[in-house]
Amino acid sequence: MQTNLLSQQFNAGFLAENSTACPANATICDGTSCVLQEDDFNLILSVVLSTVLTIMLALVMFSMGCNVELKNFLGHIKRPWGIFVGFLCQFGIMPLTAFLLSLAFNILPIQAVVVIILGCCPGGTASNVVAYWVDGDMDLSISMTTCSTLFAMGMMPLCLFIYTKMWADSDAIVLPYDSIGISLVALVIPVSLGIFVNHKWPSKAKIILKVGSIVGAVLIVLIAVVGGILYKGSWIIPPKLWIIGTIFPAAGYIFGFFLARVAGLSWQRCRTVSLETGMQNTQLCSTIVQLSFTPEQLELMFTFPLVYSIFQLLFALLILGGYRLYRRHRVKSKTDVEKTEQKEDSKSNATINGGFVSDEMK
Repeated sequence: MQTNLLSQQFNAGFLAENSTACPANATICDGTSCVLQEDDFNLILSVVLSTVLTIMLALVMFSMGCNVELKNFLGHIKRPWGIFVGFLCQFGIMPLTAFLLSLAFNILPIQAVVVIILGCCPGGTASNVVAYWVDGDMDLSISMTTCSTLFAMGMMPLCLFIYTKMWADSDAIVLPYDSIGISLVALVIPVSLGIFVNHKWPSKAKIILKVGSIVGAVLIVLIAVVGGILYKGSWIIPPKLWIIGTIFPAAGYIFGFFLARVAGLSWQRCRTVSLETGMQNTQLCSTIVQLSFTPEQLELMFTFPLVYSIFQLLFALLILGGYRLYRRHRVKSKTDVEKTEQKEDSKSNATINGGFVSDEMK
């Protein structure tokens, strides 16, 4: 019943804004709605990419776990101020930003719901890889990703109930708890193994970490490129969604950094919280959208999560490039690096990850 209501709202709004005919691949068009040919390519591609992504990210998270000290990780759990700040960013700032952007650009109800779904998703594991390369606090980064994925079980329904009720009944949105559970398992088990390897064989852990960090960086870019090129969906989405897809991740990075700084966190942890806030689990969002909407609706807004993922990656690369320039011009020696990081966070045992430390500096 609710899906039919969404379809009616969508069709009325879309026809009011667009005077063009039905899509070329429509089999039936009566002037008010179109029936499109079934196309399993998107579903098959999504399943393949999701499977490969889960396996590869599990391996990458194993390598990231090799950079985590158990005592520091447990320290964040026992004194969860950083995790709490990240929680406020993830389930406070992001859903509210999605809601305000939807109102400001006056997008269609079904499009607003998709934007808000993305804003309610937990942080993605890609943030852990980028956090490593900008010398973030890896213990905090991984603990934030783990906790946000766990909290998503309860916070996503609550946020969706609060922010989507003016457009749709939140009961019509299907949350794939199994996918959230798989993401949690694919995160916790590899990281735990990595922490164990780092504890038992620290020299081998450094090698695994260096290889995994490079593979992770390549994997993030590769998935974005493959998804953008091979995805057989409609890229003809309203310019408003392109603009929102550009502003949204940038707002997440900026607000996350600002709130972390206001909360008194170190620069190192501010970088970490910023990345954890701006980099969302877009794969989870795509799964929710597929389960909640009809094929006709998907053709015109399913690519929004992919648009967001592209721009979140571009902004992450800008942050990475800016940090690299900062390190190149401000850090002159290994001693300077250590002094800088000690000033940033005298209470933390986190160290430079070494992403951009040349052999000469070592």
